[in-house]
Amino acid sequence: MNAQAPNMTDVRGVQVNARPGSRPALVDGCDTMVKLFAKRCAELGDRVAHREKDLGIWQSYSWHDYWTHAKWLGLGLRALGLRRGEVVSILSEDRKEWLYADLGIQGVGGISSGVYTTDSAAQLEYLLRDSDSRFLFVEDDEQLDKFLEIEHLAPQVLKVIILEKEGLHDLRHEKCVFIDELYETGRAFEAENHGFFEAEISKARPEDVALLIYTSGTTGAPKGAMLTQENIVAAMISGMHALPAYPEDEQLCFLPLCHILERDVSIYFPLAARSTVNFAESVETVFDNLQEVSPAHFTAVPRVWEKIYSKVRVLTQESTAIGQWAFGRAQKAGAARAEYLIAGKRAPAPVSARYAVWDFLVLRNLRRMLGLDKMRRCTTGAAPISPELLKWYWSIGVRLIEGYGMTENTGMATINAPETNRVGTVGQPVPGVQVRIAPDGEIQTLSLSNFPGYWRNSEKTAETFTEDGWLRTGDIGSLDADGYLRITGRLKDIIITAGGKNITPSEIESRLKFSHYISDAVVIGDRRKFLTCLIMIDQENVEKFAQDTKVPFSDFASLCAAEEVVSLIRAEVEAVNGEFARVEQIKDFRLINILLTAEDEELTATMKLKRSFVEKKHMALIEEMY
Repeated sequence: MNAQAPNMTDVRGVQVNARPGSRPALVDGCDTMVKLFAKRCAELGDRVAHREKDLGIWQSYSWHDYWTHAKWLGLGLRALGLRRGEVVSILSEDRKEWLYADLGIQGVGGISSGVYTTDSAAQLEYLLRDSDSRFLFVEDDEQLDKFLEIEHLAPQVLKVIILEKEGLHDLRHEKCVFIDELYETGRAFEAENHGFFEAEISKARPEDVALLIYTSGTTGAPKGAMLTQENIVAAMISGMHALPAYPEDEQLCFLPLCHILERDVSIYFPLAARSTVNFAESVETVFDNLQEVSPAHFTAVPRVWEKIYSKVRVLTQESTAIGQWAFGRAQKAGAARAEYLIAGKRAPAPVSARYAVWDFLVLRNLRRMLGLDKMRRCTTGAAPISPELLKWYWSIGVRLIEGYGMTENTGMATINAPETNRVGTVGQPVPGVQVRIAPDGEIQTLSLSNFPGYWRNSEKTAETFTEDGWLRTGDIGSLDADGYLRITGRLKDIIITAGGKNITPSEIESRLKFSHYISDAVVIGDRRKFLTCLIMIDQENVEKFAQDTKVPFSDFASLCAAEEVVSLIRAEVEAVNGEFARVEQIKDFRLINILLTAEDEELTATMKLKRSFVEKKHMALIEEMY
């Protein structure tokens, strides 16, 4: 079944002509993202474009600031030798300079490539060498050390631009400059070449490669996905129609900007919407920053939504008996109303009235405490999320919706909407995107947001497209009669047991992760007689359980080893087993007794377990179970 994508014109001025094969795709008359950037900055001038904290105080920066810094940065790179079509890498946490670099690089015809701050020196060397990067931005001394360690292996890098001087005031290195020096170089270049930046932007064409985004490399070496100016414009169009945003909207940026999802929602979509972006101080402070900003919409990966849920659960357990009773009644009233809303129906008057009372007494204050009180919608993506968790958020008055996309289709393929939401699916195809299911169950997409291929890798590119030009996503799923897409797993992750049964582990794993006590899970069983599982416990909730039940432990490893904890997790596994057929049930499990962060190799930067890596590293635990 194909989902058609009609041409349309949006009331906010976003013109759509995004049917695959048609030309052009335009946002406010602009056929490239950099032309839209120039137009927005000229139009909005002194209006606030973004904010970030300096010494604990939120500081505002205008669209004029945005333009001038991106321009000076781009011109500075050109003065130092950057040519059109060459790659510049950015190794930094989210901050305003990330945006300036991204738009400045593209403005002069360069290709912007992000590097995760959790990557090792060896990984950085691979990315620099594979992309043939000519320049590298690094945030601070910690990231600079990675480059200095592999400098001799990346001789093509002409200059390293450092964003922070702290700890580096005595640095003397022929390849290193600080960003203020680059700005000054750009200003000097502009004085002698007035209008050069604008002229370079006018040269941009829809087919120009704008971004080089490396896959997480969960299987084999990372591949550089090329995304064009047209890909970005098409994704902007789809995003603005599927998830409307407005100039008065505030949003919070905290996921890595290396990832296409965050790049879309925190750089490109705000350009189309004229909205304001706030940068979280760090991943550790995101919940505090969320409270301070109270954004209109917020995008996060499932791990973040699970953490917020766990936080509420712990707070509820620690409250008074009356508080626990009140929250229970409020959630029950919210769940009754949510059933109707999720089904696209109006709740009966008594149900709405009961919810209104408990919303006033309890739920409104809870949302304010979480920073979700002004939220028009929340979105989740990049990994599967439990349907039960989605329903819980709706029960407290937060409309959390799930979408689907990947780097290779610029992060936009399908999305639910608050008004048309079907829990258990990732929604309907967004305007401009067609979706079909291949005979083997693979999800395939066709749109102007489909990438042209992998950087200098024609073999992998050919493997990624069908003969008639559709993108092979590698995911398996189904489309219902109304065009809602349901994802059931990855083709490469399908488990074929020794008995010949085909099992997609993601559904089992997703159900396990809804447990208060389970953070993540990897189901094992390919070519084996039965299924087993490696489990990561939720540290906060399990520690609370241990303290309440007086279970002694000294560290995370001893917590995982405690018999009471193992029994607790066994009960959770058995409860999930009851929802699946016998062949799909988990017969044994082991706990991963190492507390993982994004810096660990087992996790991607978006906090997804790397299945093949986990299986290889913890093979001894797996063999114990068989």
